[in-house]
Amino acid sequence: MSLNWKEIDLVLSELDLVGAKIERVVQPSFDSISLGLYKEGTASELFISIAQGACRVHLLSSPPPKPTRPLRFMECLRSRIKGGRIEAISQIGQERVLRIDIEAPVQAAASSKDTVYKPVGQGARKVAVRKHEDGPEHYRLYARLWSGAGNIVLVDPEGIVIDALARRPKKGEVSGEHCSIEEGLANSAGDRRERVFEVRELPGEEGFNRKIERYYSESAGELSRDRLLESARESYGKKERALDARIAALAAKVGEFRDAERMRELGDIIMANQSAGYEGKYIACADFFLGGEVRIPVDPSLSPVENARSYYERYKKARSGLAEVEAELELARSSLDRLKAELADLEVEEDPFLIARALAKGGTTRPDAEGAPRKRSYPGLSLEVSGWTILVGRSAKENDELLRRHVRGSDLWLHARDWPGSYVFVKGRKEKSVPLEVLVDAGQLAIYYSKGRTRGGGDLYYTFVKNLRRAKDGPLGLVLPTHEKNLSVQLDEARVRELRALIGDDRE
Repeated sequence: MSLNWKEIDLVLSELDLVGAKIERVVQPSFDSISLGLYKEGTASELFISIAQGACRVHLLSSPPPKPTRPLRFMECLRSRIKGGRIEAISQIGQERVLRIDIEAPVQAAASSKDTVYKPVGQGARKVAVRKHEDGPEHYRLYARLWSGAGNIVLVDPEGIVIDALARRPKKGEVSGEHCSIEEGLANSAGDRRERVFEVRELPGEEGFNRKIERYYSESAGELSRDRLLESARESYGKKERALDARIAALAAKVGEFRDAERMRELGDIIMANQSAGYEGKYIACADFFLGGEVRIPVDPSLSPVENARSYYERYKKARSGLAEVEAELELARSSLDRLKAELADLEVEEDPFLIARALAKGGTTRPDAEGAPRKRSYPGLSLEVSGWTILVGRSAKENDELLRRHVRGSDLWLHARDWPGSYVFVKGRKEKSVPLEVLVDAGQLAIYYSKGRTRGGGDLYYTFVKNLRRAKDGPLGLVLPTHEKNLSVQLDEARVRELRALIGDDRE
């Protein structure tokens, strides 16, 4: 439910916010903002939401989660009103429209952009004006709490829109336009039919603010506990299925590697029976190790010596790789246990904002185990494949950040040829060469996160980071590679889904 005008009035009547200082601005979701306020030794959190069917304003008992990356409207509010004080807050008539007058401090006004919005001719447009005022700036924040047509708009003293949470050009709610919210309400007042509203009864003995917060946290809105847990179960379920598949594949490989000695024996049997003819894809020989006869799978296009050599190579690979695969299997099982424990923590957590914060960070509400290594945080996307770390930059900024601060010369760099897109890096390991399967997985991600994705595959080049030279005066992140090699990749949709599930990037 969205609040009606009487409920909004009741909420505002319980608030004492005039003179409160705005110390924090957070945008916990695409359709809400939260102002961290401080007045006379008391901190409070004013939450405003324009969510469909859940438009409301009320105080929060705990701060909401910060977004994982800066959001446009949140950064605009921070640059303009953070540090300011609320001069007045009220509802316009019975219209479910909040009006908050804010006095910004001198330092905030001095740091705001020199380009401001001024009326010119019949309308308004952006023009460059140097501000010489030494006094504070005054702003007005409108919040239209109409389900399906809500918005939050920041307006300057001359009535020009600085920015809006939802940009609506047809309503003039875009930067530089004259704000007509109050004019529109006045013009349409006579057209509205009278409707009777009452304050709805909600359980509890607390004030209406607390009742409203509890109602929405339990059963309504994008940030409700039910909705967040549903999202958590879906996200963790995909990661769990990907880990289950990985564990099954690793367990099968461990079983194969543990039978390494048998690979050597089969090679010896083939070498001792080079004159024996192939029976299709098999060779039948006496087994002088186990007794009786054995039918050994072979490649008919290869000679007996070449088939024997392939068994010897499998033997060597199994002996050298068994310990590593067993360690990786144990790590995957530990990751699955940790994933289940994190979801269990979220299931019993009562505070929806703690759940949202944990989901935003891709972690859990529980503190780190003592002595447990903390997973390093990288820009963009990251995942572990067969014990190798793969990094993916999804934008020029992330590509540049990874290049500057998070990769070394011995790390491998991949990029789709002839298509703009992600830089993909495989972190190097001492005295280890990147396995072909890991290289192909990195190539799958390089093609998927590029403009060549719609072609179903493509060519890419790869080289060590030490062979990259930053382009002089070029765009952000642009590099010129040398000693690069070519790799042709066809997208495997099933494998890409598994990799994205491991990353946690499961959006369509």
